[in-house]
Amino acid sequence: MIKQSFPELEQVEAILQEDNAMYLHSQILCRVSHDNDELPVYALTLGNREADMPCVTFVAGVHGLERIGTQVVIAFLEGLLERLKWDRVLAEILQRVRIHFLPIVNPIGMLNKTRANGQGVDLMRNAPVDSQEKTILLAGGHRISSVLPWYRGKANDSMQPEAQALCDFIAKEVLPTPFSVVLDCHSGFGFRNRIWFPYARSKLEPIKHLKEVCYLRKLFMQTYPHQDYLFEPQSQHYLVHGDLWDFLYMKSLENDNVFLPLTLEMGSWRWIRKNPLQLRQLLGLYHPIKPHRLSRVLRSHLILMEFLLHATLSYQSWINSSDAKELEQQALTHWYA
Repeated sequence: MIKQSFPELEQVEAILQEDNAMYLHSQILCRVSHDNDELPVYALTLGNREADMPCVTFVAGVHGLERIGTQVVIAFLEGLLERLKWDRVLAEILQRVRIHFLPIVNPIGMLNKTRANGQGVDLMRNAPVDSQEKTILLAGGHRISSVLPWYRGKANDSMQPEAQALCDFIAKEVLPTPFSVVLDCHSGFGFRNRIWFPYARSKLEPIKHLKEVCYLRKLFMQTYPHQDYLFEPQSQHYLVHGDLWDFLYMKSLENDNVFLPLTLEMGSWRWIRKNPLQLRQLLGLYHPIKPHRLSRVLRSHLILMEFLLHATLSYQSWINSSDAKELEQQALTHWYA
């Protein structure tokens, strides 16, 4: 039997085969079947694995077409591994924080160049949570047929194995920690790079940790004032059923820990505007085709990822400042007026 693969999966498995064993812990969260073969969903971990360590998690490949998210996460991981060979400061940092990487959540989708998984289910519409308000037709998630995009799956069915594996991992490894941030990397929305936070199910209901997100945004903008990221609730653009991060955020409210799931939406329309011919191939809608633009994207988000790592490590030095009542009013005025 010939094992099916694709460049990003080969890249992850090459990392596992290299001399990284002393730094990197890996596990296979599940295997998904495709044409008499099975593709793994990997989780890789750097840093201190004690339960009371804060942690940051980088996720990508939930939609198989959006390969650039996976490539950005792998590039960040490879950079950290290379630095660990000589960077004593990074080695000391990793004694006080944990970093998880789930670079390819939907390997069959990436192999087949589809948004959905092998069963035709959009994993970001697959969680057991419904929007409280009216959603966009089809794009908000539907149960009509897997032939149509944004299919949620059948009512009352279990979550797809990839989505369930992601949720189980977050519930076990991330939610029990005192403070955690997730960055889920996607592409394909607009000209701006956007950082979305829950909820995707309601325009009217702010999340409990709105102040913390607002202060985190403030820290980032003050530290890196020349970045062009736009922080906002996902609901400002559209509402969806079955959002995985809505589901996991609501689950996190069962304890007193702080869990901040963020979604990076890379503005792929700017790549299309500069190179309209890339629309001749499906991948061109979500991925920078020109090599120099690909290189630019791979390095441009490293600042954000490095910032989230340090903000997680140092959360105790700023989390109390985010508790000011006026901050919540500022956030409500800014995002929910």
